[in-house]
Amino acid sequence: MHDTPYRMAWPAKPQPGECASFYRPYVAAAAAAGDSLDIVLEEDAAKWKRLLASVAPGKEGHRYAPGKWTIREVVGHVTDAERMFASRALAFARSDAGPYPPFDENSYATNSGADRRPLEALGAEFRAVRQATTLLFEGFETGAWGRTGVASSCEFTVRALAWIMAGHSVHHRKVLVERYL
Repeated sequence: MHDTPYRMAWPAKPQPGECASFYRPYVAAAAAAGDSLDIVLEEDAAKWKRLLASVAPGKEGHRYAPGKWTIREVVGHVTDAERMFASRALAFARSDAGPYPPFDENSYATNSGADRRPLEALGAEFRAVRQATTLLFEGFETGAWGRTGVASSCEFTVRALAWIMAGHSVHHRKVLVERYL
């Protein structure tokens, strides 16, 4: 968490009309993790670090059911999704309203190579992406959070994308704990 004199407070939780209803559970997951987005992002990253450090090397390729992603692929997915949400938030914050195409998470997971990479490397990449995302968000001026754009045929505010991204990460971390470990 970094204090920046040129930006006011981190954005409050978005209102229901700021994103499609499909994404509201992610906003709720982030809100359940904390009231302040910067704290949610920081604590989530720390929890990921501890979680990944607890995974036995022989379990990194574990799938909880046939056809499901491995632990490595889940981490790769969360990292890819964070990049996608952050890039769309950047575009919308800069008044580039899109539209942007859908993100096919299964295609990304299949083609990521995450399952062939050590979990430690995937965790380091996630932490670097989270740091970059946090710095990006810290640079947004207050007015940027309410700007809108279209991605995946849905309208979003920048604020909604930030909270969705955080909640998406929280969701998948909980899935790892409940179904994989």
